[in-house]
Amino acid sequence: MAKEAEMAEEIMDQEEGQEGQQGQEANETVIGTPEEEGVVDEAKLPFPRATVVNMMRKYLTQGKQIKGQVKDEMNIWLGKIVERISTKLNGYPYSYVDGAMLREAVEPYENLQDIEKEKERIIKQLESIKAACDVLILEVDRKFVK
Repeated sequence: MAKEAEMAEEIMDQEEGQEGQQGQEANETVIGTPEEEGVVDEAKLPFPRATVVNMMRKYLTQGKQIKGQVKDEMNIWLGKIVERISTKLNGYPYSYVDGAMLREAVEPYENLQDIEKEKERIIKQLESIKAACDVLILEVDRKFVK
């Protein structure tokens, strides 16, 4: 399975314009040796490495290289998210898991963008309050000169 994942990565690298020996050298440089970067054994990763890398490549600019450490850490992080959601789903007293339960379990992760927008809205409101306070301070200083 590890060889299949490596082959898939090599194919992706070749599709990006890296050919022959240069492509292999670039791939070795990116991945490095386990002693250098602390690369995790692929058997210990929760998902096939190639699957995670292929999904990342969909959203990254073409030609951007992904370091081996990033591939492994993303894989481990995704595994932790699955673990957290599964633990929450396991908290239900039923012997099954349905779509409503899943939607409730993933809701905090889906709402992250809403939370970020809310943060920006609050910051803008605080900045307008600050500007109003600055105007009031200037008026007080102007009217009540010492």
